[in-house]
Amino acid sequence: MPITLSLTSLDATSPSWQQQLADLITNPSELLALLDLDAEQVGYSAAALASFPLRVPRAYAAKMQRGNAKDPLLLQVLPQQAETVAQAGLSIDPLDEQAHNPVPGLLHKYQGRVLLITTQSCAIHCRYCFRRHFPYQDNRPSRAQWRESLAYVAADPSISEVIFSGGDPFALTNGHLASLLALVDEISHVQRVRFHTRLPVVLPARVDNALVDLLSNTRAACTVVLHTNHAQELDADARAACQRLQRAGVILLNQSVLLAGINDDAVTLVTLSEQLFAAGVLPYYLHLPDKVLGTGHFLVSGAQAKALLQALHARLPGYLVPKLVEEIPGAPGKTLL
Repeated sequence: MPITLSLTSLDATSPSWQQQLADLITNPSELLALLDLDAEQVGYSAAALASFPLRVPRAYAAKMQRGNAKDPLLLQVLPQQAETVAQAGLSIDPLDEQAHNPVPGLLHKYQGRVLLITTQSCAIHCRYCFRRHFPYQDNRPSRAQWRESLAYVAADPSISEVIFSGGDPFALTNGHLASLLALVDEISHVQRVRFHTRLPVVLPARVDNALVDLLSNTRAACTVVLHTNHAQELDADARAACQRLQRAGVILLNQSVLLAGINDDAVTLVTLSEQLFAAGVLPYYLHLPDKVLGTGHFLVSGAQAKALLQALHARLPGYLVPKLVEEIPGAPGKTLL
């Protein structure tokens, strides 16, 4: 059964999202004690922790199963010995993002859209994160520098979409988000804004009234792309957060990463698609893991991924089958498999 921690429901008695964000679990010993597990049992590594700290919202830890060393949510966040094993073909920048960073805080990899690195902060540190080595220290624009970065967008009329990323853009305050959106709204050729976020799933209280109002009143069409890897992440609070956004007219999509030992089987992926749709979210992408240094134990082969995709097509209607993709540096977009 999932452990019981603090209240996570979206009612007036719950801690605010800011309070929850300030009270993350950062000590592996605390997390393992809550789950009745020991470090040796789960393959915990202090060396892995040193290279990438632990950050887990209590609302997310509450979804984990006590006593289960193979819990699919725990495996996404726990620093493990496997991260320290050297493996050929892995790098700190497998997507060559630094080559597409023309001004601080902005990535321009694909025609027609740019990505804003709005913050280095995340509510949760996913161990497979493709930006775990990203040079955030060089991409922390001041408010004045943000105007310069967005001047880059304004000067290129081919850019029709601005993607808010990070870190996690929903880790910003509503006021900060509003100010960035206002700057984007001044650029008439930007027709779409998109947010890539994990917070509605890992910290559902973040979807407060002010955020819903902000996203439902953008000039440009607004899409929120969630990052959900397993149906166990979609508890009642996460579903309620998604439904609040959907009712406000926000388009909700989901992208998952195909992770060995976590969701690399057809039953898990079918259940995830069905649960996402029930929450008002359309499955969008299923990514092969990026080949990031320290993440080799999560990798799934292309052949296995394609077999899983065939299984999904056999069991689901087409609109619930996410596109299986891989990101290849220099390609004009995601590569379909």
